[in-house]
Amino acid sequence: MSRITGRTKVCGIIGDPVEHSMSPAMQNAAFQELGLDYVYLPFRVGRDDLEKAIEGVRALGIVGLNVTIPHKVAVIPFLDKLDPLAEEIGAVNTIVNSGGSLAGYNTDATGFLQALIERGIEPEGKKVVVLGAGGASRGICFILAQNGARLTLLNRTLERAQELARRVAGETGREVKALALNEANVTEALRTADILVNTTSAGMSPRADETPVPAKLLKKDLAVFDIVYNPVQTRLLREAEAAGARTINGVDMLVWQGVEAFSLWTGRDAPVEIMKREAMRALRRED
Repeated sequence: MSRITGRTKVCGIIGDPVEHSMSPAMQNAAFQELGLDYVYLPFRVGRDDLEKAIEGVRALGIVGLNVTIPHKVAVIPFLDKLDPLAEEIGAVNTIVNSGGSLAGYNTDATGFLQALIERGIEPEGKKVVVLGAGGASRGICFILAQNGARLTLLNRTLERAQELARRVAGETGREVKALALNEANVTEALRTADILVNTTSAGMSPRADETPVPAKLLKKDLAVFDIVYNPVQTRLLREAEAAGARTINGVDMLVWQGVEAFSLWTGRDAPVEIMKREAMRALRRED
C-alpha cells in the first residue's frame, strides 16, 4: 500500500455484498506482477445508490469496475455505450472509463467460453444442458448459442426459462429448449447431452451438501462445468468425477473473466497463472 500515490489508477468492484469477492486478490496480484501503478478495491453499493456510484466513477476518475450481483442489468441505463456482446446479452459485469465515457462489457460470457476452450472443449455442435436461468446463465447461454451449441435450459420457474430461451433464440437464431427443472426433465435432457453447466447456487457454501443432479444421472462421456467456486470441488463435481466425467470448476470462469477485464483496463495481457494462484489462496483463506 505504501507505493500508492496521486498517480495510482483505481479499479474496483461494485455489488451488494462484495466482501466475499476473490477479485481484489487476483487483480492486485496481477498489477504487482507487471509493475503497474494500479490498485483494485471493493465497493459495497446498495440498489438505491447505484446511479450515484456510477456518477462517482466519472467524478473520481476510476478507470474500471467489475459489476456483480445485484447490478449487472440495473447498471446499463447509467452507461454511455455497450459492447455488442453485452448489448445482446443485456447484462454488464465490466466497465471501462475512457475520459468520463463509460462502456459496458460482459466478460462473464467470454470467460466461461475461454474456460471451456482451455480444457479442449469446443461448443460447436454439442448438446448442452444449462441449469438455472439467472444472471450468470444469461451470458453463458448467449455465448454457447453464438458458438454453435444446441441448448436445453432448465429452471425451477419454467416461465423464466422460457423467457431467456426466447431471448437467446431471437438474438442468435439458434433453437433453445426450455423445461422445468425437475428430475424427470433432467434425466431426459442428460440422456444425450455432451456438456452439463450448473449456474444455480446448489452446492454453494454453506450448502455444500446440495447437488442439482442425482449422481446416477452422471456419465463418463459428459463434461460437467459447475460455475460455483466456493467450494472449489462441489458435490456435483465430486460425483461427476467419480462417474468418469470431465469436470471444470468455477474458479476457471472467475479467473478468465478477470483476465479479460484486466486487459480492457490496462491494455496489457494478464498474468493468468498468477491470478489463478491468488484466487485459490483467497478461497483457502475463506475456508
